[in-house]
Amino acid sequence: MLTRLARSKHTTAVVAALFHIPPLTLFFTGVRRQDWAAFAFLYLVNMFALGGALHRYFAHRGYKTSRAFQFVMALLASVFFADVIGFTGRHRIHHRNSDTDVDVHSPLRGFWQCWVGSLLDDGFSEERILESARDLTRYPELMLLHRYFFLPGFATALLIGWIGGYTMFASAYCLVFLVSFHGPSALNWLGHRGNNRRYDTGDLSNNSIFLGFVLFGEGWHNNHHHYPNSARAGFFWYEIDCIYYWLKLLSRLGLIWDLRQPPDGVKYAFREETRRDESCALP
Repeated sequence: MLTRLARSKHTTAVVAALFHIPPLTLFFTGVRRQDWAAFAFLYLVNMFALGGALHRYFAHRGYKTSRAFQFVMALLASVFFADVIGFTGRHRIHHRNSDTDVDVHSPLRGFWQCWVGSLLDDGFSEERILESARDLTRYPELMLLHRYFFLPGFATALLIGWIGGYTMFASAYCLVFLVSFHGPSALNWLGHRGNNRRYDTGDLSNNSIFLGFVLFGEGWHNNHHHYPNSARAGFFWYEIDCIYYWLKLLSRLGLIWDLRQPPDGVKYAFREETRRDESCALP
Protein backbone atom coordinates (compact mmCIF):
# COMPACT_ATOMS: atom_id res chain seq x y z
CA MET A 1 0.00 0.00 0.00
CA LEU A 2 2.77 2.43 0.98
CA THR A 3 4.76 1.61 -2.17
CA ARG A 4 1.71 2.12 -4.42
CA LEU A 5 1.05 5.48 -2.79
CA ALA A 6 4.67 6.56 -3.25
CA ARG A 7 4.56 5.66 -6.95
CA SER A 8 1.33 7.46 -7.73
CA LYS A 9 1.61 10.47 -10.04
CA HIS A 10 -0.15 12.66 -7.46
CA THR A 11 2.40 11.84 -4.77
CA THR A 12 5.26 12.42 -7.20
CA ALA A 13 3.82 15.78 -8.20
CA VAL A 14 3.31 16.91 -4.61
CA VAL A 15 6.78 15.82 -3.43
CA ALA A 16 8.52 17.36 -6.47
CA ALA A 17 6.62 20.63 -5.98
CA LEU A 18 7.46 20.78 -2.26
CA PHE A 19 11.19 20.32 -2.92
CA HIS A 20 11.11 23.40 -5.18
CA ILE A 21 10.08 25.66 -2.30
CA PRO A 22 13.02 25.58 0.19
CA PRO A 23 15.66 26.85 -2.32
CA LEU A 24 13.49 29.94 -2.93
CA THR A 25 13.64 30.81 0.77
CA LEU A 26 17.45 31.02 0.62
CA PHE A 27 17.09 34.56 -0.73
CA PHE A 28 15.82 35.49 2.73
CA THR A 29 17.79 33.13 4.99
CA GLY A 30 21.17 33.39 3.28
CA VAL A 31 23.63 30.55 2.65
CA ARG A 32 26.68 29.67 4.74
CA ARG A 33 30.04 28.45 3.44
CA GLN A 34 29.43 24.98 4.81
CA ASP A 35 26.12 24.88 2.94
CA TRP A 36 27.87 25.59 -0.37
CA ALA A 37 30.55 23.02 0.47
CA ALA A 38 27.85 20.40 1.14
CA PHE A 39 26.10 21.38 -2.08
CA ALA A 40 29.29 20.96 -4.13
CA PHE A 41 30.00 17.56 -2.58
CA LEU A 42 26.47 16.22 -3.08
CA TYR A 43 26.31 17.65 -6.61
CA LEU A 44 29.40 15.68 -7.60
CA VAL A 45 28.12 12.55 -5.90
CA ASN A 46 24.78 12.95 -7.64
CA MET A 47 26.36 13.49 -11.06
CA PHE A 48 28.29 10.24 -10.69
CA ALA A 49 25.25 8.38 -9.34
CA LEU A 50 23.02 9.54 -12.21
CA GLY A 51 25.45 9.45 -15.12
CA GLY A 52 28.12 6.96 -14.13
CA ALA A 53 26.02 4.48 -12.18
CA LEU A 54 22.34 4.76 -13.06
CA HIS A 55 22.78 5.50 -16.75
CA ARG A 56 26.05 4.02 -17.97
CA TYR A 57 26.16 0.98 -15.70
CA PHE A 58 22.65 -0.11 -14.77
CA ALA A 59 20.80 0.92 -17.93
CA HIS A 60 23.53 0.20 -20.50
CA ARG A 61 26.08 -2.08 -18.85
CA GLY A 62 29.00 0.03 -20.03
CA TYR A 63 31.36 -1.71 -17.60
CA LYS A 64 31.48 -4.46 -15.00
CA THR A 65 31.77 -4.37 -11.23
CA SER A 66 31.28 -6.51 -8.14
CA ARG A 67 27.91 -7.18 -6.60
CA ALA A 68 28.95 -5.21 -3.51
CA PHE A 69 29.95 -2.08 -5.43
CA GLN A 70 26.86 -2.48 -7.61
CA PHE A 71 24.75 -2.14 -4.46
CA VAL A 72 26.77 0.87 -3.29
CA MET A 73 26.08 2.61 -6.60
CA ALA A 74 22.39 1.73 -6.41
CA LEU A 75 22.22 3.16 -2.91
CA LEU A 76 23.95 6.37 -4.03
CA ALA A 77 21.39 6.78 -6.81
CA SER A 78 18.49 6.23 -4.43
CA VAL A 79 19.73 9.03 -2.15
CA PHE A 80 17.87 11.42 -4.46
CA PHE A 81 14.85 9.15 -5.05
CA ALA A 82 16.20 7.40 -8.14
CA ASP A 83 14.78 3.91 -8.62
CA VAL A 84 17.53 1.84 -10.27
CA ILE A 85 15.30 -0.91 -11.66
CA GLY A 86 12.52 1.50 -12.59
CA PHE A 87 14.88 3.84 -14.42
CA THR A 88 16.64 0.98 -16.18
CA GLY A 89 13.41 -0.52 -17.49
CA ARG A 90 12.00 2.82 -18.66
CA HIS A 91 15.26 3.98 -20.22
CA ARG A 92 15.71 0.80 -22.22
CA ILE A 93 12.17 1.16 -23.53
CA HIS A 94 13.06 4.73 -24.53
CA HIS A 95 16.09 3.59 -26.52
CA ARG A 96 14.09 0.94 -28.34
CA ASN A 97 11.48 3.51 -29.35
CA SER A 98 13.37 6.82 -29.36
CA ASP A 99 11.34 9.70 -30.86
CA THR A 100 8.49 7.46 -32.00
CA ASP A 101 4.87 7.44 -30.83
CA VAL A 102 5.87 5.00 -28.08
CA ASP A 103 8.55 7.30 -26.64
CA VAL A 104 6.80 8.98 -23.71
CA HIS A 105 9.34 11.77 -23.25
CA SER A 106 10.18 12.71 -26.82
CA PRO A 107 10.02 16.47 -27.61
CA LEU A 108 7.57 15.47 -30.34
CA ARG A 109 4.99 15.10 -27.56
CA GLY A 110 5.38 18.74 -26.50
CA PHE A 111 7.33 20.55 -23.83
CA TRP A 112 5.18 19.68 -20.80
CA GLN A 113 4.97 15.96 -21.50
CA CYS A 114 8.68 15.76 -22.33
CA TRP A 115 9.90 17.76 -19.33
CA VAL A 116 7.40 16.97 -16.57
CA GLY A 117 4.50 14.80 -17.67
CA SER A 118 6.54 11.68 -18.37
CA LEU A 119 8.12 11.91 -14.91
CA LEU A 120 4.71 11.97 -13.26
CA ASP A 121 3.11 9.22 -15.36
CA ASP A 122 4.91 7.29 -18.09
CA GLY A 123 2.08 4.83 -18.64
CA PHE A 124 4.29 1.73 -18.37
CA SER A 125 3.07 -1.23 -16.35
CA GLU A 126 5.19 -2.66 -13.56
CA GLU A 127 5.42 -5.94 -15.48
CA ARG A 128 6.83 -4.25 -18.59
CA ILE A 129 9.39 -2.30 -16.56
CA LEU A 130 10.58 -5.41 -14.72
CA GLU A 131 10.79 -7.35 -17.98
CA SER A 132 13.02 -4.65 -19.50
CA ALA A 133 15.29 -4.78 -16.46
CA ARG A 134 15.19 -8.54 -15.88
CA ASP A 135 18.99 -8.77 -15.55
CA LEU A 136 18.68 -6.66 -12.38
CA THR A 137 15.55 -8.20 -10.86
CA ARG A 138 17.49 -11.33 -9.87
CA TYR A 139 19.25 -9.32 -7.13
CA PRO A 140 17.07 -9.21 -3.97
CA GLU A 141 18.86 -6.10 -2.68
CA LEU A 142 18.05 -4.16 -5.86
CA MET A 143 14.45 -5.31 -5.76
CA LEU A 144 14.26 -4.11 -2.14
CA LEU A 145 15.46 -0.67 -3.23
CA HIS A 146 12.95 -0.80 -6.08
CA ARG A 147 10.05 -1.45 -3.70
CA TYR A 148 11.13 1.15 -1.13
CA PHE A 149 13.01 3.61 -3.36
CA PHE A 150 11.66 6.59 -1.39
CA LEU A 151 13.15 5.61 1.98
CA PRO A 152 16.86 6.44 1.30
CA GLY A 153 15.86 9.84 -0.10
CA PHE A 154 13.77 10.87 2.87
CA ALA A 155 16.36 9.48 5.30
CA THR A 156 19.15 11.47 3.60
CA ALA A 157 17.07 14.66 3.59
CA LEU A 158 16.41 14.30 7.32
CA LEU A 159 20.05 13.50 8.04
CA ILE A 160 21.33 16.57 6.19
CA GLY A 161 18.78 18.76 7.96
CA TRP A 162 19.85 17.32 11.32
CA ILE A 163 23.56 17.85 10.59
CA GLY A 164 23.47 21.29 8.97
CA GLY A 165 20.09 22.79 9.76
CA TYR A 166 17.51 24.25 7.42
CA THR A 167 19.81 26.18 5.09
CA MET A 168 21.96 23.12 4.42
CA PHE A 169 18.84 21.07 3.74
CA ALA A 170 17.50 23.75 1.38
CA SER A 171 20.77 24.37 -0.46
CA ALA A 172 22.65 21.07 -0.34
CA TYR A 173 19.77 18.62 -0.62
CA CYS A 174 16.88 20.39 -2.30
CA LEU A 175 18.99 22.16 -4.94
CA VAL A 176 20.77 18.94 -5.85
CA PHE A 177 17.40 17.18 -5.97
CA LEU A 178 16.27 19.76 -8.51
CA VAL A 179 19.28 18.84 -10.66
CA SER A 180 18.18 15.18 -10.42
CA PHE A 181 14.66 16.17 -11.40
CA HIS A 182 15.34 18.67 -14.18
CA GLY A 183 18.70 17.41 -15.51
CA PRO A 184 17.30 14.32 -17.24
CA SER A 185 14.35 16.37 -18.46
CA ALA A 186 16.72 18.91 -20.00
CA LEU A 187 18.51 16.05 -21.71
CA ASN A 188 15.23 14.64 -23.01
CA TRP A 189 14.29 18.05 -24.43
CA LEU A 190 17.54 19.71 -25.53
CA GLY A 191 19.25 16.41 -26.33
CA HIS A 192 16.60 15.69 -28.96
CA ARG A 193 16.33 19.18 -30.44
CA GLY A 194 19.02 20.76 -32.59
CA ASN A 195 21.30 20.04 -35.51
CA ASN A 196 24.55 19.00 -33.81
CA ARG A 197 24.27 15.45 -35.13
CA ARG A 198 27.45 13.55 -35.98
CA TYR A 199 25.73 10.19 -36.47
CA ASP A 200 22.57 9.07 -38.22
CA THR A 201 20.87 7.33 -35.30
CA GLY A 202 17.34 7.15 -36.69
CA ASP A 203 16.04 9.54 -34.02
CA LEU A 204 16.43 13.24 -33.14
CA SER A 205 19.34 12.91 -30.71
CA ASN A 206 22.03 15.60 -30.91
CA ASN A 207 25.13 16.62 -28.98
CA SER A 208 24.83 19.58 -26.61
CA ILE A 209 28.02 21.31 -25.52
CA PHE A 210 26.10 23.13 -22.78
CA LEU A 211 24.62 19.95 -21.29
CA GLY A 212 27.93 18.18 -21.76
CA PHE A 213 29.43 20.75 -19.38
CA VAL A 214 26.57 21.03 -16.86
CA LEU A 215 25.91 17.27 -16.67
CA PHE A 216 29.59 16.25 -16.68
CA GLY A 217 29.55 14.51 -20.06
CA GLU A 218 25.96 13.35 -20.42
CA GLY A 219 25.27 15.99 -23.06
CA TRP A 220 27.05 14.09 -25.85
CA HIS A 221 23.68 12.57 -26.59
CA ASN A 222 23.98 11.81 -30.31
CA ASN A 223 27.19 9.92 -29.52
CA HIS A 224 25.35 8.01 -26.82
CA HIS A 225 22.43 7.02 -29.05
CA HIS A 226 24.91 5.91 -31.72
CA TYR A 227 26.61 3.46 -29.34
CA PRO A 228 24.59 3.31 -26.07
CA ASN A 229 26.67 0.61 -24.37
CA SER A 230 29.82 2.72 -24.23
CA ALA A 231 31.08 3.82 -20.84
CA ARG A 232 32.35 6.93 -22.63
CA ALA A 233 29.90 9.49 -24.05
CA GLY A 234 32.50 11.99 -25.26
CA PHE A 235 34.01 9.92 -28.06
CA PHE A 236 36.78 12.36 -28.98
CA TRP A 237 39.47 14.04 -26.86
CA TYR A 238 37.90 17.49 -27.17
CA GLU A 239 34.53 16.26 -25.88
CA ILE A 240 35.00 16.64 -22.13
CA ASP A 241 33.43 13.72 -20.27
CA CYS A 242 34.14 14.00 -16.55
CA ILE A 243 32.00 10.99 -15.70
CA TYR A 244 34.18 8.83 -17.91
CA TYR A 245 37.31 10.22 -16.23
CA TRP A 246 35.86 9.21 -12.86
CA LEU A 247 35.11 5.75 -14.21
CA LYS A 248 38.70 5.44 -15.41
CA LEU A 249 39.88 6.32 -11.89
CA LEU A 250 37.59 3.70 -10.36
CA SER A 251 38.90 1.13 -12.83
CA ARG A 252 42.48 1.87 -11.75
CA LEU A 253 41.38 1.38 -8.15
CA GLY A 254 39.97 -2.03 -9.13
CA LEU A 255 36.37 -1.20 -8.23
CA ILE A 256 35.14 -1.51 -11.82
CA TRP A 257 36.60 -3.07 -14.97
CA ASP A 258 36.06 -3.81 -18.67
CA LEU A 259 35.01 -0.27 -19.60
CA ARG A 260 33.38 -0.47 -23.03
CA GLN A 261 34.22 2.03 -25.77
CA PRO A 262 32.97 2.33 -29.35
CA PRO A 263 35.11 0.40 -31.87
CA ASP A 264 36.81 2.60 -34.46
CA GLY A 265 34.41 1.37 -37.13
CA VAL A 266 31.52 2.69 -35.06
CA LYS A 267 33.28 5.80 -33.79
CA TYR A 268 34.17 7.04 -37.27
CA ALA A 269 30.89 6.08 -38.95
CA PHE A 270 29.91 9.70 -39.51
CA ARG A 271 26.89 10.89 -41.45
CA GLU A 272 27.66 11.51 -45.12
CA GLU A 273 26.91 15.23 -44.89
CA THR A 274 29.20 15.47 -41.85
CA ARG A 275 32.08 13.90 -43.78
CA ARG A 276 31.53 16.29 -46.67
CA ASP A 277 31.39 19.30 -44.35
CA GLU A 278 34.59 18.26 -42.56
CA SER A 279 36.43 17.68 -45.85
CA CYS A 280 35.45 21.14 -47.05
CA ALA A 281 36.80 22.64 -43.84
CA LEU A 282 40.27 21.19 -44.42
CA PRO A 283 42.92 23.63 -45.73
